[in-house]
Amino acid sequence: MWAVEMHRVSKKYRLGQVEVPALSELSLQLTPGCFTVLAGLSGSGKSTLLHLMGGLDEADEGEVWVAGKHLCRLSDDALSDFRARHIGFIFQNFNLLPVLSVFENVEYPLQLQGVLARERKSRVLELLASVGLADKAQCLPGQLSGGQRQRVAIARALIHRPQLVLADEPTANLDSRTGADILALLRRLQREQQVAVVFSSHDPQVIAAADELYLLHDGRISRQQAAPAVPICKVVAKAILQAEAA
Repeated sequence: MWAVEMHRVSKKYRLGQVEVPALSELSLQLTPGCFTVLAGLSGSGKSTLLHLMGGLDEADEGEVWVAGKHLCRLSDDALSDFRARHIGFIFQNFNLLPVLSVFENVEYPLQLQGVLARERKSRVLELLASVGLADKAQCLPGQLSGGQRQRVAIARALIHRPQLVLADEPTANLDSRTGADILALLRRLQREQQVAVVFSSHDPQVIAAADELYLLHDGRISRQQAAPAVPICKVVAKAILQAEAA
């Protein structure tokens, strides 16, 4: 069973009287437990593709399967429950609840699932230690640096042990060193938990970390490199993006 399987998926958005195509008859199959990168310039369709995988939006045409479930066939309630149990999200702007502490932000997905308080506390503290934030559990998000807030977001995305984590350019607003640290952290946790991660980016260092690479251009897959025998170096990754922009 594929982590994500999409068949001839198309999506358009309407701006006034104009229809703007975001994805066009796109098909792909993502391997479970892999670190997959969706690369491409702004407007290539990366975020739209992640939104469809996460059930945050619905395709106009085609099929979207995640962990064996046909998302378009689920009711709104069933889809919400599926997301809460099987998918984790990491956003560029963190999307943390500012009035909740670090502990409470990470704990929240477990509360939605009805996990008992003792188990919640144990799992949250263990994961906060794993992301290097054991001493920040009672801080509010506004008291943290950008890198620390993204570590909280990673912990929140993984706390309920999902099958799939979707990361929408989570290093884009960070400096290069902090971005590299966040990438390394997510890569380590992905391997430890054997969870499928789909990471959208146009950053060469992210592309270089991929197990699977899909390059998007104008809503289509223009290049695919799955489980490369030779890792993609940063120079090659940069050249791929430059060629795509030409």
